[in-house]
Amino acid sequence: MPTALAIAAHPDDIEFVMAGTLLLLKEAGWKIHYLNVTNGDMGSTVMSAAQTARVRRREAQAAARVLGAKWHAPFCPDLGVFYTEKNIRQVSAIVRQVKPSVVFTHALADYMEDHMATARLAVTGTFTRGIPNYRSIPARPPTLESCVVYHAMPHGQCTPTREPVQPEIYVDTSSVHEAKRAALACHTSQKEWLDATQGMDSYLATMDVFSGKLGKQTRKFQQAEGWTRHLHFGFGAEEDDPLRDVLGKKYLRNPKRP
Repeated sequence: MPTALAIAAHPDDIEFVMAGTLLLLKEAGWKIHYLNVTNGDMGSTVMSAAQTARVRRREAQAAARVLGAKWHAPFCPDLGVFYTEKNIRQVSAIVRQVKPSVVFTHALADYMEDHMATARLAVTGTFTRGIPNYRSIPARPPTLESCVVYHAMPHGQCTPTREPVQPEIYVDTSSVHEAKRAALACHTSQKEWLDATQGMDSYLATMDVFSGKLGKQTRKFQQAEGWTRHLHFGFGAEEDDPLRDVLGKKYLRNPKRP
């Protein structure tokens, strides 16, 4: 059975920009896996870091259950995601364990460092999956299956310097949007946090706006997620695109991208 692995920085990041596509793959018979690199411990203005991490762990596990995904434990604190040897080896172990055909992760240029560092860890951790002399933490045998890395849209759909970003691929998530909302709603601690620190009156409404804007760009879909493939060298063949092969009419190439 083919498998997809989502690798994001914080609890709730997967729900914002990746969960719709995960749900569609699950409907198509895929196994789906859910990894937040951080424990979310900085995501509160009212709880201690330790309490916040415990709460957000439970919320992420609940969201993974809503999605029908296998949850993997985080291994970094918030604002503690760095492109280090140990972190690469830990991601490599998870990739080798899961053996994904697809890895979803953040954009390489996003609004905060945790997202960008996570994207780099996901890319290198996936690249190392088939290298016999590379030792993961914990040690796992290498796997040589082809794997396509897809980068999600950055937060706000622009680079950190406000340059608009258009995806290579649009995926129609309209049919699973309510399930995506239900998964995001599991992160109840984040309403207070995002309202207070990032000016989001409602994180659910913010997700609706993001996916609605992408859907509007297609002139076909109500709600959409956007993806761009990582360069294929070290991962598989240039023509590999499992989303195209699986999703049919729910997949749309952006004609404005080469």
